[in-house]
Amino acid sequence: MFKTALRNVLAHKARLLMTVLAVMLGVAFVSGTLVFTETVSQASQAQSRQNLRDVDVSLRAPSGNGSGLPVIDQKLLDKSARVPGAASATGLISGFTGIADKNGALIGDPNSSKGGNYFPGADGKDARYPMRDGAAPHGPHEFALDARTADEAGYKVGDTVRLSANGPVHEQKLTGIFTTDDSAVTAGGALALFDTPTAQKLLGAPGGFQEIRIKADPGTSQTALKSAVESALPKGSVEATTGKQLADDIGKANAKKNSTMQTALLIFAGIALFVGIFLIVNTFTMLVAQRTRELALLRAVGASRRQVTRSVLTEAFVVGAIASVVGFAAGIGVGAGLRALMGSMSGNIPDGPLVVPMSAVLTSLLVGTLVTVLAAWLPGRRAAKIPPIAAMNSVHATATTKSLVLRNAIGALFAGAGIAVVLYGTGASDNKNADLVLAGGATLLMIGVFILTPLLSRPLIALAAPVLRIFGVAGTLARQNSVRNPRRTAATASALMVGLTLITGLTVVATSLQTSVEKQAVASLKSDYVVSMAGSAPLSPDVAKKLSTLDEVTAVSPLRKSFTDGALLTGVNGKDFDKVARLDFTQGSLGTIQGNQVVVDSDTAKEKGLHPGSRFPVTFADGKKSTLTVSGVYEGNGIIMGVILDNATLAPHEKTADDSQVLVKTKDGATDATKDALVTALGKNPALFVADKQEVTEAIAGAVTLILNMLYALLAMAVIVAVLGVINTLAMSVFERSREIGMLRAIGLDRPGIKRMVRLESLVISLFGGVLGIGLGVFFGWAAGPMISGSMPTYALVLPWGRLGLFFAAAALIGVLAALWPARRAARLNMLTAIKAE
Repeated sequence: MFKTALRNVLAHKARLLMTVLAVMLGVAFVSGTLVFTETVSQASQAQSRQNLRDVDVSLRAPSGNGSGLPVIDQKLLDKSARVPGAASATGLISGFTGIADKNGALIGDPNSSKGGNYFPGADGKDARYPMRDGAAPHGPHEFALDARTADEAGYKVGDTVRLSANGPVHEQKLTGIFTTDDSAVTAGGALALFDTPTAQKLLGAPGGFQEIRIKADPGTSQTALKSAVESALPKGSVEATTGKQLADDIGKANAKKNSTMQTALLIFAGIALFVGIFLIVNTFTMLVAQRTRELALLRAVGASRRQVTRSVLTEAFVVGAIASVVGFAAGIGVGAGLRALMGSMSGNIPDGPLVVPMSAVLTSLLVGTLVTVLAAWLPGRRAAKIPPIAAMNSVHATATTKSLVLRNAIGALFAGAGIAVVLYGTGASDNKNADLVLAGGATLLMIGVFILTPLLSRPLIALAAPVLRIFGVAGTLARQNSVRNPRRTAATASALMVGLTLITGLTVVATSLQTSVEKQAVASLKSDYVVSMAGSAPLSPDVAKKLSTLDEVTAVSPLRKSFTDGALLTGVNGKDFDKVARLDFTQGSLGTIQGNQVVVDSDTAKEKGLHPGSRFPVTFADGKKSTLTVSGVYEGNGIIMGVILDNATLAPHEKTADDSQVLVKTKDGATDATKDALVTALGKNPALFVADKQEVTEAIAGAVTLILNMLYALLAMAVIVAVLGVINTLAMSVFERSREIGMLRAIGLDRPGIKRMVRLESLVISLFGGVLGIGLGVFFGWAAGPMISGSMPTYALVLPWGRLGLFFAAAALIGVLAALWPARRAARLNMLTAIKAE
């Protein structure tokens, strides 16, 4: 029986190719994901060790200081350098710094661009940043730039460069170009260095440091040095961490981030394998059906049912093993491709050698082989149950009425239970486990639809009959062929249905969410413009002050955020806030925001049990306490949220004042001339964005679209596997109906007619899967609404009719493309040879 199984694999190489491709694609994604995440993880760890090679102890400001601003002063730095066992101590400052190119545009990734201080040692050099050209910066008007950014922009030593540090724009002389392996530069950003006093001033930390890094004397361990530092410095003044612990913490953070990414990618790989199961089941079902007489003869000469089943499973094992090996090899390429793709999109992927972990090898072989064998088990079991005499008399054994009734009853139970659970989940959206309830209901419903698909195929495909009649005999034959074997048609359509269900559901939710966020954000603005920094960096208060002096501006309110007591404090200009913002109040009103009068968002009010007139204590960032009085409760949104109070109340408690955004109202509204005036007044700062309401909306839409396109790209593999399923089904069907096609040719149906028949059959099956997938996707998108609206009251279902039509057209295109090869093969059959075929 083992030899028989191997002979069958070799005898049906072309027929099994699609199955191998389907399994290979799924395995390649699994393998590629494991290779990619392990490569990134090890590269991150290597980079962390390299960056911390001269750090034995790190000192930071104690957590819980609220704003997280530098509080380590020069005295602590000097004491640290004199601690027994310390060879040197370096004070670090860091903050966003954007570099303009020669055309005034921002260079590099704004999320990774930063500025810092050049901290020379006893030899007058900073070992972290060896100068390639020029010299280190000295004085308030000089800076040094990393070599990659300088070369990209074409800057040379002596050039005057415009840059933005913490808001204001400056023109600095470039005195040095240095090489570095700093993570900001390797992540695609720019790194500017100033002397320490200049960095402290520009980056909002006058006289302070964010971190002190101490290098130990030879022979002094990191643990001993840490103990010495903690003993020598005032208790509670700093938090000390060994260099090893710091590297481990960074490694754990990276591992957690990579684990989340790995889980997401593996989910999509699992979806592709799940879709591939339909293809495998279809392939082996048809192969078994075509070999029914052969299997019957084996039974007649003494083979047992178990041996027949084992023969089919052995065949599946060989196919799965081959696909797994090829898929694993392809996965190494996928891993390298993912690293390159993610690096080009985000720039945050560190360099390092490609790593192929043993887990990728074992998982690939195990997953691919198991999926194939499990998918082939049911066809193998069916083959073994066919009586030898019945099998010899009929090539195709039809399902009994009893089995169909049982199948439909089970399918109806699953579908009904799934719908009931989904409806319950939408009604219990306040329940913290509502998402799990919805997921469970969706799973039950999908299973029910899978089981019922053969039953649904006849009436739904019958709806296409009037259109198919237009194509004459070819159309009529296509409709009959598509419902001739409902189980096969159902399995083929279900593979496509899975991909379209997920794509449609994600699109409905994303479109509804995007529309709601846009409405919520824009509706909350009376201002004509929102000013912000690239990379979500903080704004200097000078920006709001400068804008308030312009003749074109009638009202300005900076948004200044501070976290304390588990709540977000948002400081505003109480005098002008009602002119630039519009809040939706559920209780009370805006009133007058001054002194201790505040308004709170509904989430904060619910958490703390607040309502108009409530008084509640608050501890500011400097540790001082006060009591605030609530005048109103409003619905928060993507721009304005938290406890809103006057900046005059908040500012005295902040060590340094940084704004997140500035809302601006102008005399003439949002016009090109007004925007140009604002941009010019702010020094044409490359890192500052002046956006009107339309641009705010487009930014939100762009972020959602980017995420949605990434999901489409990941789901595309599942659709590709579904296409292979359609091709495979049609190719096997053409082989199975060779005699019939020969007879049709003999009685007058020409080759174009044969091609048309096969193409229309493919089109009908694909559209059937498309209708089911789009319908389920819309239903699941609707069901997710109540759960989302719990945290976003403005959420409302929006059906993207244009995209839904595009998905339906895509299903039709898949059907047409999938039929190209099978239709050509059918048309080229020799009619006499086909008529004699068994």
